[in-house]
Amino acid sequence: MIKEVKISNFNEVKNIMNAATTCGDDIGVHDARGAIADAKSILGLMSLDYTKPVKLVSENVRELERVYNAIC
Repeated sequence: MIKEVKISNFNEVKNIMNAATTCGDDIGVHDARGAIADAKSILGLMSLDYTKPVKLVSENVRELERVYNAIC
C-alpha cells in the first residue's frame, strides 16, 4: 500500500520515525527523485528531498495508517 504525503517541517519527519519504530513491518519513504529510506532511520529520512510530496510504502495497511496519521 502507498500513501502520499507532503512533509513541511522536521517535526513531521521525527513523527514518521517515532511511529515507524513501533511497527513490526518495514515502512519505506520514497521521494520524487527515487531515493528510498527506511522510516525507522532518522539519517535515512534526513537524506530525502521534501520539496515535493513523499510516498509512505508498506505491505501492512494498519501500520502504514498509523505512521500516516502521526503526520496528519
